[in-house]
Amino acid sequence: MDQKLRVGILGATGMVGQRFISLLENHPWFEVVTVAASPRSAGKTYEEAVGDRWKMDTPMPEAVKKLVVLNVNDVEHVASTVDFVFSAVDMSKEEIKAIEEAYAKTETPVVSNNSAHRWTPDVPMVVPEINADHFDVIPFQKKRLGTTRGFIAVKPNCSIQSYAPCLGAWKEFGPKELVVTTYQAISGAGKTFKDWPEMMGNIIPFISGEEEKSEQEPLRVLGKVENGVIVKAEEPKITCQCVRVPVLNGHTAAVFINFEKKPTKEQLIEKLVNFKGFPQEAGLPSAPKQFIQYLEEDNRPQVALDVDYENGMGVSIGRLREDSMYDFKFIGLSHNTVRGAAGGAVLCAEALTAKGYIEKK
Repeated sequence: MDQKLRVGILGATGMVGQRFISLLENHPWFEVVTVAASPRSAGKTYEEAVGDRWKMDTPMPEAVKKLVVLNVNDVEHVASTVDFVFSAVDMSKEEIKAIEEAYAKTETPVVSNNSAHRWTPDVPMVVPEINADHFDVIPFQKKRLGTTRGFIAVKPNCSIQSYAPCLGAWKEFGPKELVVTTYQAISGAGKTFKDWPEMMGNIIPFISGEEEKSEQEPLRVLGKVENGVIVKAEEPKITCQCVRVPVLNGHTAAVFINFEKKPTKEQLIEKLVNFKGFPQEAGLPSAPKQFIQYLEEDNRPQVALDVDYENGMGVSIGRLREDSMYDFKFIGLSHNTVRGAAGGAVLCAEALTAKGYIEKK
């Protein structure tokens, strides 16, 4: 790419906004030129606005420290400075829907980490290795919005990334029923142990809204584009429990699964490790070389050992074995704020750029 695309981060001071900024440091295609946040942060430098709330392990990139934070509600002004935006705003669902559409209508593509538009019929919700073809719905969305280059694309919930990729890899065997329990890190709530000391040595058996997302969103990812909208898949049937655990980063899933066709364990592992999608074929900058790794050891995957696999963009699967009630059971692990949040959105933006949907203004 001759010239980097100019990127804005909406909601830049929050945890996911910070993760966007850390992931985009030295990105070969994208350069963060604009940071936007709530009116209380507007007018300060990014460094001042974040203050002592920088939550990443790596230092704040020098290139953003002195950027003056813009008011995210000044849509026309923010949009005029960038080629596209990443959205990680902290607002009500209706407010997020409205502001993301407002940005799209300024002819600015929006790649969102938020859940507000995940069920908007003509908005693609994409794990690029599984359903990059859902971007084909964008022309229909543009027609509805009355835009030529502005649109919204979203990534799915972080909780599904540790098991939904398996459903893509195993599609030919007809996954038909799943029982899933997710063990979700505290960073999924935008917190660290410093913010949330009561999570130390604790488990909370409820995460608002997560179980419905975990049961329904994989079906939209596995669905297809028909008549200008995305129609969700009928199967597999998924039931899920979501538990908050005292882990900083990394969502683990324990999964029981039934298939229409009865594969062998060897066939299932072969499909996992050889599973590729558009990001690998196109050599996208953030794409893991190997999307899914299979670990043979009985005590893997572990958060401490495996959460950063492929820079946090890969998925780790282990303990695949036959079950007495279901066909198989397994354990999955993904990095919830990299693959599950900002990194997944960056990969979506790279795929959209490679496919010609995002260009310089």
